[in-house]
Amino acid sequence: ISHNPVSNMKLASGIAPVTKLLKNGANVCLGTDGCASNNNLDMFEEMKVAALLQKVSTMDPTALPAKEVLKMATINGARALGINAGMISKGALADIIIVDKNKAHMRPFYDAASHIVYSANGQDVMTSIVNGKLLMQDYEVLCMDEMKVIEQASAAAENLIARVKE
Repeated sequence: ISHNPVSNMKLASGIAPVTKLLKNGANVCLGTDGCASNNNLDMFEEMKVAALLQKVSTMDPTALPAKEVLKMATINGARALGINAGMISKGALADIIIVDKNKAHMRPFYDAASHIVYSANGQDVMTSIVNGKLLMQDYEVLCMDEMKVIEQASAAAENLIARVKE
């Protein structure tokens, strides 16, 4: 089950009973849905919202703890896709991010899962490795011309808007 809490809230789709689903053995993972119903597609925001939404909907501050949410974003997501990933282990895909904990909003740093779920955001990812290939290091995208991609995306959006207006 792919839980997309920000999209669900934006579209007023309701609140998924994630804690009940997990208790009953369902594999619940996290998604962002598409940019039409979730503008920034930030998985860190999705983790935080998922955790907080379950707490308020159940009126239980212990519902959906940070470690469980992190598992939904990693191990459960990989399981849903049928790939050997989501954890650091022998034979698993080498998909890893390094989050910069040396930022004011990440301090003081006591509990990694809690800080990743409740404090971090996508801009805190300083290094990204996918299938063993270094894609971003120290905030610099190495696998493509980031500004060129942004410019092309902006031009495509403007073109689309112009066509719709015709």
